[in-house]
This record gives sequence, structure tokens and C-alpha cells, in this order.
Amino acid sequence: MMRSRVNRVCEYYFSPVSPWAYLGHQRLLELAQQHQIIIEMKPVDTGALFAASGGLPLSKRAPQRQAYRLQELQRWSEFLNLPMQVQPTFFPVSADLAANLLIATQLTHGSEVALGLCGLIMQALWAQQKNIADAGTLMALADEFGLDGAALLKSAATVSVAAEYQRHTQQAIAANVFGVPWYVFEDQAYWGQDRLDFLSRAFDNSN
Repeated sequence: MMRSRVNRVCEYYFSPVSPWAYLGHQRLLELAQQHQIIIEMKPVDTGALFAASGGLPLSKRAPQRQAYRLQELQRWSEFLNLPMQVQPTFFPVSADLAANLLIATQLTHGSEVALGLCGLIMQALWAQQKNIADAGTLMALADEFGLDGAALLKSAATVSVAAEYQRHTQQAIAANVFGVPWYVFEDQAYWGQDRLDFLSRAFDNSN
């Protein structure tokens, strides 16, 4: 007997400044639509994740690891035919304002709209070399997406949104998340956009 499709949820832990999240974001949305999965969007503070799990920020990783990372980003960009500047002008960059804007969007307009705006923000950083830590840039992107950027930025600065960002991060730490993007579906974890094929199979098997 086919299982019910009701309330099949995939938790999506990510940072809007992660290049790997950018590479997988649109594919995740397409898979979710194809399989009628609800994406539960959870922006997290990767600095807190690394501190809790023993990970290192990019600047503190060994040169060999940093060099190989650039090769992998270029490979995936070409393989997916997804435009990408592997060393964008505004990176490393703080994710906090963009994450809070996405949470404010989710609370105001729902997850589907927030996920769409998230894709635009990631593209702005990784393909268009824009500074997504800049309030004016984020406001313009929200406006471009048909939203009220000024109102969302005001909401993004509230205590309730900051608390939601912290809550997502603590949930991630409690769930043993140590990198992004990280997907959780039916109690199984999948780390990285290169695990989306496995996630797709899990979606299939849950039908």
C-alpha cells in the first residue's frame, strides 16, 4: 500500500553564504516539488556549528584543503552548468543579516517564498559578486523578488527573528549537524549537495 504523502518533511540546515548550499539549492527545491516533500528551511550559524563539532572556518584550514576546495567548486559549477565565481569579491562574508532576512521572509510570507528568495541571494553572492552582508543589497534583492525589502529588513532586526536563528542553530547542534548543507529526512541525515542523489532515493522509497 502506498504511504500517505501528507506532511513528508525534509529539514534543510544551511547558510546563505555556503557555496555548497548554493550548488544544491535549486536541485533540492526541484526534488521536493517532484516528490511532494515539504522543505523545512533552517538557516544556521556555521561558526557555532564548527565550535561545537571541532570544525574549522575556511581561513584556518590547511592550504592544501583550501586549494582542493576551489578545484571542487569549479568542477561542480561546470558539471551542473551553474554560474559561479569560486573566489567572489565579497567572501568570506557574514551570513547573519541574510539569514535573518530569510527567517523574516519565512515568518511573513511562508517557506516557499523564503526559499525562492534564498536562491536569489545565493546567486547574488556566488554568481554576481554582490555583498549580501550589505542591507541595501539585500533590500534590493527582496524588492526584485517582489517583496517589501525595507519592511523585511526591519523585521529581520527584531529579537524574535534573532531568537529563531539561534533556535535553528541549537537544533542543528543537538542533531549532530557539523556542516552545511545538511538535510534530514525520516530520521536519516545527508551532508552536502553531493548527497542529493541519496536524498532523492529516500524520497522515492517513502512514496
